[in-house]
Amino acid sequence: MKPIVQIGLLFIVSSTFILSRCQSFEKINFITEVKHPEGNPYSKEKVALGRQLFFDKRLSRDSSISCASCHVPQFAFTDRQKISSGVDNGKTERNAPTLLNVAFLKTFMFDAHIQTLELQAIVPIQEHVEMDMNMVDLIRRLNAIPEYRNAALQIFNREFDAFVLTRSISAFERTLVSFNSKFDRYYYGKQSNALNNDEKEGWELFSKQLYCTKCHPAPYFTNFIAENNGLYNDYGKDQGRFRIFGDSNDIGKFKVPTLRNIELTFPYMHDGSMVSIEEVINHYAKGATGHSNQNKIIQPFKLDGKQLKQLKAFLFSLTDTSYLIDF
Repeated sequence: MKPIVQIGLLFIVSSTFILSRCQSFEKINFITEVKHPEGNPYSKEKVALGRQLFFDKRLSRDSSISCASCHVPQFAFTDRQKISSGVDNGKTERNAPTLLNVAFLKTFMFDAHIQTLELQAIVPIQEHVEMDMNMVDLIRRLNAIPEYRNAALQIFNREFDAFVLTRSISAFERTLVSFNSKFDRYYYGKQSNALNNDEKEGWELFSKQLYCTKCHPAPYFTNFIAENNGLYNDYGKDQGRFRIFGDSNDIGKFKVPTLRNIELTFPYMHDGSMVSIEEVINHYAKGATGHSNQNKIIQPFKLDGKQLKQLKAFLFSLTDTSYLIDF
């Protein structure tokens, strides 16, 4: 079998499922309509190539780390580590975020400063504590692989280069759609029995009694903004968005993560410092630490044992593992 045919076959099952799933949800609401940028239009062959690259450890300096090493499909494309490990056991500063629904993000990275998935794809490849790969050397390595060279010529009509690499990986990542949770079937699908009573009461707490939706509004359960959530009084070495622009008002600000699939994406916070949902809820119930840049929305609140159980039940109703049929 020719290599390029293999790439196409890898895509057939997954693309059929993804597209059929998106089409069914378009009847419910708009949220699963992925808009591909003009400079990187969708094609199934490009997505298939991106998928192979995503799982290929040859993208790292010593061929030990792939994109999937830190973004494991079974863990909602996180790695369930406090911080991630790269080549030579290098350690990242931050927790690996989910890649599910990245097609809908407005910016990328915890600093909320990278504007496109295509640009983001370069970061972990060149980062010394992650894949630590010189881009010139990587392109030379990948272009020497007939399967990749032939795919680049057929799909992009050019030699394998950084353009091919970043467009393919980002095209694949835009297919990682997850909007088939119990909550989606209840709220958007109008299936009244999709949630049990505790989950429904938890949604009422989340959306009407507490301030959660100020930063985590449906349908994406993020406001896409870098906020200071009062995690620390002293942020130490990693001061968040401040390191990008040098604005003291940005100290401690990190992009608000989505709560979708939060049951699968522990540990929590930008540095993976919280292990359980209860720990996260307690942080906000205390009113956080009161850092000078802390979002003023965050105020203390009280929940009894039953309400805590209900809020957690709602959060876990955002779990959707249907995407795993592709992996």
